[in-house]
Amino acid sequence: MALVTGAGQGVGRQTVTDLVRRGIAGRVVVNDYVADRAETVAEELRDLGAEAIAAPFDVTDGPAVQEAVARATAEFGGIDILVNNAGNSGTAGHAQDQTAFWESAPSDWLPWIGVNFTGVLHCTHAVVGGMVERRYGRIVTVISEAGRVGEPNYVVYSGAKAGAAGFTRAIGGAAGRYGVTANCVSLGATRTPATAQIDEMDDKTTRRILSGYAVKRFGESADASAAICFFAGEDAGWITKQTLPVNGGYSNAL
Repeated sequence: MALVTGAGQGVGRQTVTDLVRRGIAGRVVVNDYVADRAETVAEELRDLGAEAIAAPFDVTDGPAVQEAVARATAEFGGIDILVNNAGNSGTAGHAQDQTAFWESAPSDWLPWIGVNFTGVLHCTHAVVGGMVERRYGRIVTVISEAGRVGEPNYVVYSGAKAGAAGFTRAIGGAAGRYGVTANCVSLGATRTPATAQIDEMDDKTTRRILSGYAVKRFGESADASAAICFFAGEDAGWITKQTLPVNGGYSNAL
């Protein structure tokens, strides 16, 4: 069974659909903080022949995560695949005001840290014990190139994503002997509902942004999903503690 967070739209929605279509997961838990979005996607997956339940919880709410995982486990059995996809700044998305860090207050940091780092801790904590007990699991954490290179306009976001990556590597080291792998997919500028401003850019702004990309287009949800599904599948059983950039050549990895 797979749990994908932030699966009501964008990369998460594409990922949970592809997990089903590719035969990687036949039972899925669709999370989103908007209940209607989660239920809509769950219904779409049922139409594809999957067993799917909607789990509308906020990943920053630890007790809510534990309760949802317990309910899904009771209904479907253990979660074998976790995709930590929920991101941005939660309900505020990327539209949240980006005050210079030195002019910000600690309260400004919390939405970014909560969903991008603490949420990953909550969701992983809720499922990894069962994976260790069953001696099988796949954890995939979606991070951002901001976490790899440091984005000056998203300072705390960059730190939170880097923290999620470090945590995922550590879990990969701790749980690898039990058949649990943990990897990251790092995204460049990707077209999703949460980044709607991409579609509102004029040609000059688009060209300026894409000047840093070898492939002169923005990423699509399907680009991200392909990498996530690879890590979630059987073919990646000997790959763990790694980060795969899906970024159109924005940065390099050795």
